[in-house]
Parts: sequence; structure tokens; C-alpha cells
Amino acid sequence: MTAVELLQSATSDPAPPAGISPAAKALWHARAGKWDAAHDLCQEIPGTAGSWIHAWLHREEGDLGNAGYWYARAGKPIPPKHLTPEQEWLAIASELVG
Repeated sequence: MTAVELLQSATSDPAPPAGISPAAKALWHARAGKWDAAHDLCQEIPGTAGSWIHAWLHREEGDLGNAGYWYARAGKPIPPKHLTPEQEWLAIASELVG
């Protein structure tokens, strides 16, 4: 599954596709508007992937202080202001999902 296919699924399907990775599932929930489900899932994903998704979620909700903490944990820079949350989600999904 590609990042674009994951995005299309998140905006049209009632549930995430079967058999996708935990990171893809968290990203799916994030774009489907299910913030709490995405947040719960990303906390269970070890390492950079979980921290990066966690950072994105807090950036998307406007909690930049908390997002900054999670970007640091992920070893990722805070994205530039011109990069929208939607663009960043696609970049994250492209790297983590394919």
C-alpha cells in the first residue's frame, strides 16, 4: 500500500485496511479524524515511527510544545511553518508506509 492509497482509504473507508502495519494504522486513524485512536496507537509503536506520528498529532492539534518534544524523541526536525500538516502527513506516510 502506498501513502496515497492509505490517504484515499482514510478519507473514504469506514475502517483501516486489514493487515497494515501499526504505523500505517495510526496514520490512517489520524487522517480519518480519529485523533484519540491514532494517539493511542502511536504510543504503542516503538522507536522513531511512533514518536514521529506522535509529534505530527500534537502539531496538527496545535500543541507545538508537546510536538517539539516528540520531534526530538523521533530525531526529526520541527517542520517549517510553510509545510502544512497534510503535506507532512504525506511525507511521514511515504517514508513509513511506502
